Amino acid sequence: MRAVPVESSLRSARDRGRKLLVPYVTGGWREDWVVVLQAMAEAGADAIEVGLPFSDPMMDGPTIQEASMRALERGTTPASVLSELRSVEVPVPLLVMTYYNLVLRGGTKRFASELAGAGVRGAIVPDLPLEESGEWERDATSEGVETVLLAAPVTPDDRLAAICARSHGFVYGVNLMGVTGERENLAASSAVLAKRLKLVTDKPVIMGVGISGPEQAVAAAEHADGVVVGSALMRAALDGASPDQIGERVAIIRAALDGR
Repeated sequence: MRAVPVESSLRSARDRGRKLLVPYVTGGWREDWVVVLQAMAEAGADAIEVGLPFSDPMMDGPTIQEASMRALERGTTPASVLSELRSVEVPVPLLVMTYYNLVLRGGTKRFASELAGAGVRGAIVPDLPLEESGEWERDATSEGVETVLLAAPVTPDDRLAAICARSHGFVYGVNLMGVTGERENLAASSAVLAKRLKLVTDKPVIMGVGISGPEQAVAAAEHADGVVVGSALMRAALDGASPDQIGERVAIIRAALDGR
């Protein structure tokens, strides 16, 4: 297991002129999920977001909810996901996406330590308000875990600046108001938010939520540094796509972002 720091790795890739690609996979949703993760890395991912299954995911739409329920029905737990990650060797940073209930259950210090022990160097906790995240951020930082904060299209300018100042790894720009899921068209608010974020931070700005394919990925990355793609990949996986087939989908998005 080799843990790769998030922000320094993404900055390095961005500064070389590369648009960043962060695919998402739900941990433990089927037996070979770590093979899917490895296929994503081999296909050109710059980092990978691993969702910890949760029974009440406030930000996740139907596809990710379905994946989480399949994982929970298999008996998947945060501990089992992290245990499997300990055996994974990928050359890119790993982040978890989780909810504060899971963080708080065993204590913030313990959770951060468990992430670090599994080679996870980043965490996204979307239901943890900025005003209440100080303890988690301190404990995460002490364990070498970078806390990625989210900014929404309706976030006012002063709060946007505060989010950018405290976010580590990258700033996650949410393309639209609502839950994750595939959309026919990229929200117009995506470009507006990306431009606002780039005005107030030099940290990597990566846009996510509602990106359904290579064309939308390119559009979302035009004014940002990259994209997160989740539901579109998980929908294919839930419909029976093999790890290689999911890797091929990531490679297609990679090629589009590279202008190939």
